[in-house]
Amino acid sequence: MTRQILLRVAAAAACAAALGCTKAASSASPAGAADAKTFLDTANDTTLKLGVQQAQAGWVQQNFITDDTEAMAARASQAANDAGTRFAKEATKYDKVNVPADERRMLNLLKVGNVLAPPSDPKESDELAKIMARLESTYGRGKWCTDPSKADTCKTVEDVTRILAAPGDEPKLRAAWEGWHTISPPMRKDYQRFVELSNKGARELAFADTGAMWRSKYDMPPDAFTKELDRLWDQVRPLYLKLHAYARLKLHQKYGDVVPPNGPIPAHLLGNIWAQEWGNIYPLVAPPNADPGYSLTEILKKRKMPPLDMVRTGERFYTSLGFAPLPKTFWERSLFVRPKDREVVCHASAWDVDFVEDVRIKMCIEPNAEDFTTIHHELGHDFYQRAYKDQPVLFRDSANDGFHEAIGDSIVLSMTPGYLKQLGLIQNVPNDEHGLIDVQLKDALTRVSFLPFGLLIDKWRWAVFSGAIKPADYNRTWWELRTKYQGVAAPVSRSEDDFDPGAKFHVAANVPYMRYFLARILQFQFHRAMCQAAGFHGPLHECSVYGNKAAGDRLRAMLALGRSKPWPEALQAMTGQRDMDGSALLEYFAPLQKWLKEQNQGQKCGW
Repeated sequence: MTRQILLRVAAAAACAAALGCTKAASSASPAGAADAKTFLDTANDTTLKLGVQQAQAGWVQQNFITDDTEAMAARASQAANDAGTRFAKEATKYDKVNVPADERRMLNLLKVGNVLAPPSDPKESDELAKIMARLESTYGRGKWCTDPSKADTCKTVEDVTRILAAPGDEPKLRAAWEGWHTISPPMRKDYQRFVELSNKGARELAFADTGAMWRSKYDMPPDAFTKELDRLWDQVRPLYLKLHAYARLKLHQKYGDVVPPNGPIPAHLLGNIWAQEWGNIYPLVAPPNADPGYSLTEILKKRKMPPLDMVRTGERFYTSLGFAPLPKTFWERSLFVRPKDREVVCHASAWDVDFVEDVRIKMCIEPNAEDFTTIHHELGHDFYQRAYKDQPVLFRDSANDGFHEAIGDSIVLSMTPGYLKQLGLIQNVPNDEHGLIDVQLKDALTRVSFLPFGLLIDKWRWAVFSGAIKPADYNRTWWELRTKYQGVAAPVSRSEDDFDPGAKFHVAANVPYMRYFLARILQFQFHRAMCQAAGFHGPLHECSVYGNKAAGDRLRAMLALGRSKPWPEALQAMTGQRDMDGSALLEYFAPLQKWLKEQNQGQKCGW
């Protein structure tokens, strides 16, 4: 994920930070084009200042979790959020003023760009800021302690992740799943109050609620965006159902009736702390006669590849496309391993601290395939941020937030066995049908399995914000949606004493999640476009653009636009299409789709 999205609220912070509003805001005379220009100049100048302050405070808070750093981050966020809300209101004064197209876009972005809109009441705004810092820190400090009186029995999110990543011991997996979900019930009261206060702020900006405010930033009406999501899900859902049916069959064979042959899969058996990606269950679902030829995780462990070398390998992919190397400060200021002397938020993230050159990543790297690909993903954010650094500050972001997440993932699609061979990590490339299905199944267990999870997180939050889901039903409806979209169920009985959504970082930290679903669609479109630019004519899953400058030129041209154009224009510049389209994903996985259909004969798809 990218911290840039969390900082977007700072882009609306000029009014207060500039010692009051512009002349247009304070004058009784009608606003004109010159006033709008002055207003936007002030916005661009002070956005940079407030954005840097918020990023610096956020970086310190996540890397040195204490009550003091939590308070510092809360104050920085409150300053940006309070001013942003007022600034969004000021932008409406220029709705009928004739201004150039780029200024009109800036004004519109200011009105819809908030992730969080604090209420105008200072006490409520202060309360909201403190709640948000507290929720994020509660997650960051979260541990499962089998004996709370003994520190050595406490397990971090990384510890629990490792346990759940090793399939086989069902009671051990169930205990770890239950243990991690004990961190979130203390968040429930805060979260309910957060919803109340954030909705109040959103309504002051003329949005129906916070969810409607989030959906308004996609260059289309909120209801139209919801329909667009449903259309995309309908495109790719048949492939997910085939993968789910096959995984369920294999897990039933392993665990017996713990996994019902025709029902949802228990969440603790899918190899991931949130059951959002299933790559770790591969040993249980591997196709017959499969010969993967290698395990990237085992190779990295055997070579004892240091985290810094893993990151430099990721950087080399981007420089092979013609991007400039990362600045010296990246290597000096990023966090690559979990410190032993303090609490940190280890959730992987990319940071654009000064909106120009001070880019960083923050993650606690382990020598495994998942973190190797995550590095390539996070670096995609940083190279995107550097590509649009010459745009006006208000345009220094992605065309839509799905674009930001898709860039690194499209690079990961080029991490083919051929690419790994070029790096010297493997000696031979699987070249028979069994090897192909093996590689595609591994890939689908990560990418395709994620699709419904990426969709339902915000489906749940939007309904919470709108009031369709009441506080008394938070947990029940969470699991209803997880069953509806994912075909996944809780492994043990849950109640409203639990708050299972809070066990997911993005809920605790109020990070919109639909970008990740969009990214799963867009990354395949981007990959196909870069392969076309590279002159590749074979099956899409065989293409790697590593080292291809033409593909890099196509990518860089789109990245440099930032969000200066509506996302359909940016998409068209990259792919020739103005609509997001799941067909590239289906094309990529065509061999696997055929194979899954054969394997599922006689099995029910669905639950």
